[in-house]
Amino acid sequence: MKKSEITVLIVDDDPDILEILSYNLKQEGYKVVRAENGVEAVKKAKKKKPQLIILDVMMPEMDGIEACEKIREIKNLENTVIAFLTARGEDYSHVAGYDAGADDYITKPIKPKVLMSKIKALLRRFKSEEPQDNVYSVGDMVVNRDEYKVVWSDQELSLPRKEFELLALLSSQPEKVFKREDILNTVWGDEVVVGGRTIDVHIRKLREKIGNDRFKTVKGVGYKFVI
Repeated sequence: MKKSEITVLIVDDDPDILEILSYNLKQEGYKVVRAENGVEAVKKAKKKKPQLIILDVMMPEMDGIEACEKIREIKNLENTVIAFLTARGEDYSHVAGYDAGADDYITKPIKPKVLMSKIKALLRRFKSEEPQDNVYSVGDMVVNRDEYKVVWSDQELSLPRKEFELLALLSSQPEKVFKREDILNTVWGDEVVVGGRTIDVHIRKLREKIGNDRFKTVKGVGYKFVI
């Protein structure tokens, strides 16, 4: 999808932030839709069907958490990527956001170049919602789902099945935070999981083989793969 075909909805009650974000996004070639509160955001999301929504948390009339919940109920917006834009750093705010259906957080203030890089990563996630090939590349890693093989920096890794499935899940949508319960359901399914830290153990083993900086822990939520 070309940039000119991508619509980004930005929602914030601060006109200066709206102007700065709009300017930078338009400079990159994206279509931009603006809203000043949660109520307006829900209406414009339903009408414009954006690929990405950048949503402030603290707003009048309807806050970002409630707006996110309502947007997730709109048909054909299930795959839209939603990132909260917030200056708040409390864990409970992040957990509430993820529970409402958010995909990620952007902490303000943020430099324009860093913001654009973050947005590109978020939009790659939207593309990954489309049917995936069984062989795909993520950075300098190649994942072959058919043969359960991973090539990392030109070296083939030997991974046990569950480690491979966990890595394949996380890397299928880089930068997306996968909730612990979703990871358990996808990788282990109905199997009996011994101990509550099964995921943590497998993540630790993957970090030892691929690198600690490739897996980020989101406290109280889950994990994500970082390119």
